[in-house]
Amino acid sequence: MTTITILGQGAMGSRIADRLDAAGHSVTRWNRTGATQTPREAVSGAAIAIAVLRDHDAARSVWLDPDSGALAGLAPGTIAIESSTLTQDFVRELGAACAGRDVSFLDAPVLGSRPQAEAGQLIHLVGGDEAVLAQTQAVFDVLGARQLHVGPVGAGTALKLIANTLFGVQVAIVAELMGRMETLGLDPARGIDLLGQTPQLSPAAQGAAALMVAGRDAPMFPVDLVAKDFGYAIGDDPSAMPVADAVRGVFMRASASGMGSENLTAVRRLYLPKHAS
Repeated sequence: MTTITILGQGAMGSRIADRLDAAGHSVTRWNRTGATQTPREAVSGAAIAIAVLRDHDAARSVWLDPDSGALAGLAPGTIAIESSTLTQDFVRELGAACAGRDVSFLDAPVLGSRPQAEAGQLIHLVGGDEAVLAQTQAVFDVLGARQLHVGPVGAGTALKLIANTLFGVQVAIVAELMGRMETLGLDPARGIDLLGQTPQLSPAAQGAAALMVAGRDAPMFPVDLVAKDFGYAIGDDPSAMPVADAVRGVFMRASASGMGSENLTAVRRLYLPKHAS
């Protein structure tokens, strides 16, 4: 049994905590909404602290606030794991801050959504010391199907941003092409079924397309978070990633149309007649 604090009890953090609880670990749950403790107090006595937070600003406050931040409450020799999707610069800053307090650190964002979190089938993209990963393997085994060691601190986050961008681009273009199929007189459901029998449609895009065909937009990866992640991936120079920047615009348009809390597949509705320009 390991004493673990989960910082963040949203859609992913709550499911991660449930998995660890069920495996017999001693789990403390902390959430920004309704908190009666500070993050510093919540991690007191924990051997491992795992954060699953919405964005860069939340992570900075939760970890690094000089008075209430979690890092100030972790004892030397403990382990901090950041599983949020953040900027690489912040993750490296957090890793350096942990090192300054003799706290081991892994950036370990995940591939997968709510169903994979519930089933313990997440894929962790890990940046940091492989020896620290080995120390935490029993915990990761409860949560994920695989842990891919990407490189030093910040590398896991970098690959996560690339992966989310790749997925978002595929979803956006499939949505656009389904709209185009209708214009060309093709049935989108039939077209997607046929493309799924060719190498052109990736498994990830095929899964997203199936949700679009079924009109299922219950949130797994909400539009607002997709747009946020694109911004983190693109950084300060959109001209260096013109395709990604254009796709970010699609998700921002979807958010402005009231789809921000829905699954990213809701962008399909941008190409229905009532949204056509």
